[in-house]
Amino acid sequence: MSYALITGASKGIGKSIAFELAGKGCSLLLVARSEQLLKDLAMELENKFTVKVNYLAVDLSQSDAPQNVFQWCVKNQFEVNILINNAGYGLWGMFEKINLTEQLNMMQLNMQTMVGLTHLFIPVLKKNKSAYILNTASIAALQAVPTLSVYAATKAFVIAFSRGLKMELKSSSIKVSCLIPGATDTGFMDRANMGALKEFAKKFEMSADEVAKIAVAGMFKNKLEIIPGLGNIIAAVGTKLLPKKVAENIAAGIYMNKIK
Repeated sequence: MSYALITGASKGIGKSIAFELAGKGCSLLLVARSEQLLKDLAMELENKFTVKVNYLAVDLSQSDAPQNVFQWCVKNQFEVNILINNAGYGLWGMFEKINLTEQLNMMQLNMQTMVGLTHLFIPVLKKNKSAYILNTASIAALQAVPTLSVYAATKAFVIAFSRGLKMELKSSSIKVSCLIPGATDTGFMDRANMGALKEFAKKFEMSADEVAKIAVAGMFKNKLEIIPGLGNIIAAVGTKLLPKKVAENIAAGIYMNKIK
């Protein structure tokens, strides 16, 4: 039996991807920090769909997390043919005022855990006739974003890593995609302490279910970059066409003016 492994699976886009894949008959390995949320989700998915769901509660921001997840799969003989590197979070504020430990923790989760899991699972994925890696970035990655400086940089890393990896693996059975969502109705803004921007974001945000549906469809179509929603596609094109300084000034006007 093959499984899709999803990190950050207990909430938001990860949870919606779990439902989307389960609906297509994929058995799942759910990984996140909250054991109770994972347990409830696993039961709900198994009751609703005819799939097998296992879960592991682990803090993915710890440096040994990738190895722990991999060993869990080896121990239980879980064959993984889809790897969804979705776990991540942001922190909003002036760089010098955000706790350094929290920022390094975010960098560990957003980049190093993703890289670690990918490196460990590539040999496993290659054993399948068809396998997939989907990494979650952000529309914020397409430019520098003042007050989200570190977060945007971590997600720019995700895009660059995904693009390079796709080229490296093009002759293998593994297909690599990168999801680049814009504002999405998840717990992201609460986790990032962006309460002052929540009302503004509601004008543009998509539901996690909408994003997940587009993400999974794009992954199976072997799309390199998956940008859900016409508004986000227009924003992405505009960001590429505008001079960097202009795009960054626009971002500063949106984000910095809300800082108290």
